[in-house]
Amino acid sequence: MRATTLLTKLLGIQNTVVGAFEVLDGELVLHVHPTWRSPRCSRCGRKCDGQYDSREDRDWRHLDFGGVRVKLRYDLRRVDCRKCHVVVEHVPWCLDVDVRFTTDFEEQVAYHAQRTDRTAVEKLMGIAWRTVGRIVERVVKRLRPEDPLADLWAIGIDELSYRKQHHYITLVTNHDTGRIVWGHEGKNAESLVAFFDALGEERCKLIKVVTMDMSQAFISAVRLKCPSAQIVFDRFHVQKLVGDAVDELRRQEWRRLGGTPEGDKIKKLRWVLLKNQRNLTVKEQGRLKTLEADNRSLYQAYLLKESLSDVLGGLQINVMERRLREWVDMVTQSGLAPLLKAAKTIAIHLNDIVAYARHHLSNGVVEGLNNKARLLTRRAFGFHSAEAVLAMIMLCCTGLDIEPVKKALKL
Repeated sequence: MRATTLLTKLLGIQNTVVGAFEVLDGELVLHVHPTWRSPRCSRCGRKCDGQYDSREDRDWRHLDFGGVRVKLRYDLRRVDCRKCHVVVEHVPWCLDVDVRFTTDFEEQVAYHAQRTDRTAVEKLMGIAWRTVGRIVERVVKRLRPEDPLADLWAIGIDELSYRKQHHYITLVTNHDTGRIVWGHEGKNAESLVAFFDALGEERCKLIKVVTMDMSQAFISAVRLKCPSAQIVFDRFHVQKLVGDAVDELRRQEWRRLGGTPEGDKIKKLRWVLLKNQRNLTVKEQGRLKTLEADNRSLYQAYLLKESLSDVLGGLQINVMERRLREWVDMVTQSGLAPLLKAAKTIAIHLNDIVAYARHHLSNGVVEGLNNKARLLTRRAFGFHSAEAVLAMIMLCCTGLDIEPVKKALKL
């Protein structure tokens, strides 16, 4: 068997033949060409009537052979396509002829990028750190569904901080698939409006449920673009709103009683007050019992927080609505200022909070994906642009199943 025949089989790329090879600067350079005679258009794939003008000698980086760097070299032609006019010809080893890497090489990079940090991929594949990001962007664009926004009816919206100094991206998740389908830089109303513009007016009418936190920017964007959609506020954020109010009351009491015996008794109570009652230790339960006698206002705020958790766990919409109104009345009667502010917010958005009992959808899936996306940003030790972090998120959180490149040798 000739060496070029063996190299063709080792290469394992359809419609590609190795005509010659050489070793230059420690690299194996394979001179390849397509098996077809008539060149093909790189845009539409049609056969073209021969060469348009002179050839251009071009190299593509390919997967290493046994640790030896491999490049494919070919004299690329420009052709005159009847439909696309003058373009470069299509080559079987690279779907995008403007790129200097083979398709196999890029998919191997993307496979590793899904599973490890970019610095490790840089060293493993022998490419620049920024090149890893550009390859990921191209692979995501190539392998994602043509229309990831198809068949949306229930979506979840949340923001993610990917860099210090208030750098955010807005992410949209499909509740049906549990996958992120869209992302954009920023966390304001304009960022979410861009999603609805991409979705289109007709498909916006098909959106029935939108889960989110209590971001006024997101609320205004949904009201503007999807007025018929039901907003469902995530119960976790509603409980967090009240938990923050209880913590604010604790700080107020500490400032009022600081340096007194009464103030010493509410020291280190932050996490005790924020904990769920059933998760308290025996020692923490004892501290709460003494708090009932030592600081009645703070103890009352804790009981109101716990009662709200019980209300939001209801499954019947009418019962939840009635009990939530009763809870707001109890807070109003208590006169506890920080809780009054939270209760007012809950009263304003009561219908959207109660909607959870009807649809049983929350931002739990969205928050889970956000945690995964946040881990990606830490794994990469930070991103310098929203485009880079979005490409990595779309690679790892949209259900793309990339397999390592393997070839079967047939002699």
